Amino acid sequence: MNFESSVDIITEWDIVAARQLGRNKAKEVGFGTVDQARITTAISELARNIYIYAGKGKIEINHITEGNLKGLLVIASDEGPGIVDVRKALEDGYTTSGGLGAGLPGVKRLMDNFKIETVIGEGTKISATKWLR
Repeated sequence: MNFESSVDIITEWDIVAARQLGRNKAKEVGFGTVDQARITTAISELARNIYIYAGKGKIEINHITEGNLKGLLVIASDEGPGIVDVRKALEDGYTTSGGLGAGLPGVKRLMDNFKIETVIGEGTKISATKWLR
């Protein structure tokens, strides 16, 4: 069961579509309702960041396997301004948009693996994995 799906993030409605896709994919892999909620919340934060900071980008949701492990890999990518201070962006409560500041630190907590690649003026790619327990 290998599938790949993505949603282009251009409008606020695309955030909703990405969340829904994430929930559906999490169900297909076999995640329970709590982990489905964690995954959709993480996707929502990542998609919202794309919409607010980059203007447009993409959320990709891939089913992955590693040995006997099954999981979901969420990749949020954009060609926006990049993240100037990744360490600061990962601090709880830090916000540049006037939001709650739960964004990236929240995603990092909700998922099992988390990686940021960013180049100023070129964009950002965030990969987050959740493994089925």
